[in-house]
Amino acid sequence: MPLFSSKSKPCAPQSENLRVGKMWASKGGPPEVTLETTTGIFTVELYYKHAPRTCRNFIELSRRGYYDNVKFHRIIKDFIVQGGDPTGTGRGGESIYGGKFEDEIKQELKHTGAGILSMANAGPNTNGSQFFITLAPCPSLDGKHTIFGRICKGMEVIKKLGSVQTDNTDRPVHDVKILRTSVKD
Repeated sequence: MPLFSSKSKPCAPQSENLRVGKMWASKGGPPEVTLETTTGIFTVELYYKHAPRTCRNFIELSRRGYYDNVKFHRIIKDFIVQGGDPTGTGRGGESIYGGKFEDEIKQELKHTGAGILSMANAGPNTNGSQFFITLAPCPSLDGKHTIFGRICKGMEVIKKLGSVQTDNTDRPVHDVKILRTSVKD
């Protein structure tokens, strides 16, 4: 079915000005997006050098409040936590580019452990708004999904998300939502 360490490392130090499309990283570090959820708060550091269009999409959707009150609609223990679909069905969501957009898969980036942020898709070049976070190494996803960041703060929240009770279709029994997002770029 397509996808429509116990401590996290600190976010990258702020050192030089780097550009992400038309966005500047504050004091030079990579852009970060903080997600406040019903389970807690976590922050992702974005890999703007490897996936600039994907990062721009995630940042702009976050700024617009697109992810506010959106459910994590799919959670598979020891695999992934998936969200970003405003319909909550796993079949919805659009990008800032007016539909789907192309992959930015880099062979040097791998799903090597928990906390990797990637785009969910329904096949090549079908990225929209949905994303997932790995809960363990997932080499079967390498080369199929654009990796565009990692959890840099709040890995314990991701672990909690990954352990919620789900039904036989991998949907959480009780709603788990992104309440709001904030961007530091």
